[in-house]
Amino acid sequence: MDEMGFVKIFFIFFMLWLMKGFLLYLVDKSGIIIENPCHPSKFFQKKIESMADEDLSKLKIDRSAKALPRKRWRKGLYWGGAAVLLLALSGLYAGGVIRPSASVQVVTVSQVYPSQTFTLLNASGYVVPQRKAAVASKITGRLVSLMVEEGNQIKQGQIIARLENDDTLASRDQALANRKVAEANLAEAKAELSIATLTYGRNKRLLERQIVSKSEYDNAEARYKRAQAAVAAAKAAIGASTAVLRGATVALDYSLIRAPFDAVVLTKNADIGDIVTPIGAATNAKAAVVTIADMHSLQVEADVSESNLGLIKAGQPCEIQLDAIPDTRFAGVVHMIVPTADRSKASVMVKIRFLQPDPRILPEMSAKVAFLSRPVKEAEQQRRTAVHHLALVKRGKQQSLFILQDDHVKETVVLTGETFGDMIEILSGAKAGDRVVMKPDQLKNGAKIKIAEK
Repeated sequence: MDEMGFVKIFFIFFMLWLMKGFLLYLVDKSGIIIENPCHPSKFFQKKIESMADEDLSKLKIDRSAKALPRKRWRKGLYWGGAAVLLLALSGLYAGGVIRPSASVQVVTVSQVYPSQTFTLLNASGYVVPQRKAAVASKITGRLVSLMVEEGNQIKQGQIIARLENDDTLASRDQALANRKVAEANLAEAKAELSIATLTYGRNKRLLERQIVSKSEYDNAEARYKRAQAAVAAAKAAIGASTAVLRGATVALDYSLIRAPFDAVVLTKNADIGDIVTPIGAATNAKAAVVTIADMHSLQVEADVSESNLGLIKAGQPCEIQLDAIPDTRFAGVVHMIVPTADRSKASVMVKIRFLQPDPRILPEMSAKVAFLSRPVKEAEQQRRTAVHHLALVKRGKQQSLFILQDDHVKETVVLTGETFGDMIEILSGAKAGDRVVMKPDQLKNGAKIKIAEK
């Protein structure tokens, strides 16, 4: 049982003693003479025995004879009660029951990282992907198919969506047919050239032997040249039809929206039935179908004051804490210092790269960056429970904390560890979240306190 328990028991016995004295006082006021206040049962027994032997009519109360003893007994009772009351009040004051509340300052036992002791500068910013695109179409058309949704992983060249392409598909088919016609014409021209070549050669030999006339030879030569020109024209037609077919194929491919790089779909900006246009000037038109980002290119963009720019350099180790993931610290390094300043904020943008990508990290998350003087060791990556050194009080070889319990404090012995600046590690005796008193040298266990207003 602690000191407060003994004080409460003493107070209860004291109140019972006062009630007993008060009852005896009432008996005395009623005119009954009490010979021994400590043993009232014996007195009543004697009175009953005497009353049995005497005539009740002869009984009288002799006030003058017993007044002096009664007054002396009453006076002694008062002085004794006052002395006991004084002792009780002193005990209650010593126990802190009626002592005035002490005004104290309070801190909280918290979780800290050892890297806080060698942090040069802190800054805040946001996670921003360095490769991000709003994927749109080069032509205007109605969206008839959408193959992805938010969060999907996509590969470079993968078809994301398709626009209405009946007209371009017909143009492609027509160009393909024209090319086949040109190929057929080339085959016919080559056949004609083959016959013309044979006829021309034969007539040339016969003319040398003067078997055919000069006019027949000229006709054969002209036919041969026409056949050569026809073959050349057929080849040119094939080239033209091939170009037309390639154009129709490209136009058809424009109706297919593809991923420009490996990424993750962030937002879906259009739905099936929407008109998609590169400009997006129309009221009901959409400029982009989806927004994608390369999650491997995520970096933290933080604004650093111009006056603190000297504390930062490229390649400097950093520690990144995300508000969405407060229990984890991510290792990073300064990727670059953007070579321009923002005159409105008098700051410079610094980009911090993550050393180990994590799927929990998402674009536009708010982040806090600690620029360190050296890299974090493996043993320094875990959180430690610590408290401000002014909250500890030394009792011989032990150290204690005064932990708040309602409006009182309880002195608790703790085991301490390493020192991190103004913080001292707590190995046992207190846990994170406990509220403790600062500078508790004058406090006692169980003391009543009130928190001082800041």
